[in-house]
Order: sequence, then structure tokens, then C-alpha cells
Amino acid sequence: MSILLSGRFEADERDRWLAALREQLPGETLVVRGESEFDGDVDIAVVADASARALLGLPRLRFVQSLWAGVERLLRDGGVPEGVVLARMVDPAMNEAMAQTALWTVLGLHRDFFLYARQQQQRLWVPHPQRRADEVTVAVLGLGQMGAAAARRLAQAGYPVIGWSARHREVAGVRCLSGDAALAEVLAQAQIVINLLPLTPATAGLLNARTLAQLPRGAAVVNLARGGHLVEADLLAALGRGHVAHAVLDVFASEPLPREHPFWSHPQVTVLPHVAAATDVRSAATVVARQVQAFRAGRPVEHVVDRQRGY
Repeated sequence: MSILLSGRFEADERDRWLAALREQLPGETLVVRGESEFDGDVDIAVVADASARALLGLPRLRFVQSLWAGVERLLRDGGVPEGVVLARMVDPAMNEAMAQTALWTVLGLHRDFFLYARQQQQRLWVPHPQRRADEVTVAVLGLGQMGAAAARRLAQAGYPVIGWSARHREVAGVRCLSGDAALAEVLAQAQIVINLLPLTPATAGLLNARTLAQLPRGAAVVNLARGGHLVEADLLAALGRGHVAHAVLDVFASEPLPREHPFWSHPQVTVLPHVAAATDVRSAATVVARQVQAFRAGRPVEHVVDRQRGY
């Protein structure tokens, strides 16, 4: 039996993954689709942003390990049969990277560093009043692995943090609310809202005209999850009215962000090229090896996707 590595890789990136996985799994045969005669023997697939169609024609496939935290594309394409176990990537290194990005973003918004960057371009020397961290309430939408890590880091930095999730969660130092009815209450208190929800049919388009209007005037929006959570035209309208003061966006409906998109030149939008928490080859290969070893030994693998919930 063999393990298929599949995804949208540059050639050198694919080679790094193969080398890291072979080092962690010395007794396994790793193959790349179309470059080996082993396709018919594949029982495990390790995938990075791969279409589920890439997994067709693998009659012995029993386990799919994603290299990404999100698996919405695999579920949407419907190419992972019901009998195949699908697990998402949960890597402490990715959680730490996301917590760092969340803290950097909140500090930049709280201390007006994005505003000062704009002022530099205009050669403006204009100091602004400095707020304390305990005067800036941050809402974190989504309290999974990454959301909880970000919320904890922000609370440790002195920010009042409200966490929101579909089901109730507990995070140390964070006031946690859950359920649809609580979302408006959370948004109404947030000077900064950070989205780290999984993308599911229930959360697609969640950041829209109605929910953005529930934020206090002058709030900031940070989307570090998926582009499908945000209705881009509604955000542009909220920015134009001054209701939303600034947006930091790492993910978009179309990636790479088209060159003609208004976000590029908008003075109140900071664009990141989907880098908030990249998968780290070294640590993720260790996670994959542990999952493969558990599967081979007949033990339960971790972080199995609930197909009904979409994560």
C-alpha cells in the first residue's frame, strides 16, 4: 500500500513535502499522481488544497489527511466517499502563527499603526490619542484550535476578549458566548472583530451588511479565515460610510486577489496574501506521520471532519 501526496504545489514545494514525509515515514511508499504505477495501491492521501476530483480512481482509499485546517473544498467537490475518513490539519505551529498574526493585527489597529503608515506616505506628522489595551474590546468569531489560540493570546496582552462560536466553548480569560442569538450582542461590543470561523453553509457570507451594521461605528474588521465569509461589496459600502474604519484581509473570494480589485488601493484596507498561518512543512509532517501511524495501527485518528458540520 502507498500514500499519495496531492495538491497545488510548486515543484520545489512538492519536493520539500516529499522529503519531509519520507523522513517521518521511512517505511512508507509515497507517490505523486501520474508519476508512479502505484496509484491503484493508494490507501492514504495527504492533500493540500486539492480538489476532491484528484482523489478519484483510488479504489483502496480509506483515509485522507488534509494539510490545511479548512476542508471545505474537499467537501464541496464531493469526491471523498462517505466510507473514507477525512481529517483536517491541527498543528501547534499553525495555531501559534495565527495567534501572532491576530496579536499583530490588533496592536496595529489599537495603536493606529496602519493609520501612521498611511500618514507616512503623505509625509504627515500627526500623533493620535493612545488608548489602553483594556479600552479596546476584541471579538473573536470561531473558537476552534486557531480561534482559541488567538483569543488566549489577545487576553494575555490585556485586551477584553469576547469569543463566539456555534457551540459553547470555554477559553481561559475569554468571555465565551454561543449560538445565533448571541452574535448581535458580541458584535455590538467589539471595536475589533476577528473572523476565524470554519467555512460552512451556515457561515458563508456571515460578514455582510446586516452583521457589519451591528458593529459600533468606527470598528475594524479582520478576516483571517476564508474569503467566503465576507460579502466584499458590503464591506466596501460600510467602509465608504465610515461605519467600518479599517479592514485587514488575508483571504478573499478569488485568490490571488485580482489586480483590478478595489481592495488593493483602498486607503482603509490592508491586504495580506493568505499568509496569516501558513502550513509549516516540518511540524505538519510530524502531525501527518502520527496520524498515518495511528491509522495503520487501527487506532482512531485525530480531528476527523464531521461532514454534517463541515469541519
